[in-house]
Amino acid sequence: MQIGLIGLGKMGFNMRERLRRSGTEVLGYDPHVNSADVSSIDALVEALPPPRIVWVMVPAGAPTQETITHLSQALSPGDLVIEGGNSRFSEDIHHAKA
Repeated sequence: MQIGLIGLGKMGFNMRERLRRSGTEVLGYDPHVNSADVSSIDALVEALPPPRIVWVMVPAGAPTQETITHLSQALSPGDLVIEGGNSRFSEDIHHAKA
């Protein structure tokens, strides 16, 4: 299994490492750290085989909304986005529509 992980802060970075130790191939992206595996969200999407799984671990609010919006335009039907940040649960209804 190969997944993409957006957000390599404290939680996302450690999640990527734990998943890798368990045998899952993880490509990470974060514009604010040097430990990213790819240079952009589009590069992440391009590097993942379909159907793609992208796990989003960015701060709630505008960063999450911008990331979900970008992914909704870059991904294909059948791809999966897991919004794992700390957004209010009611935001998931809006995100699911996107």
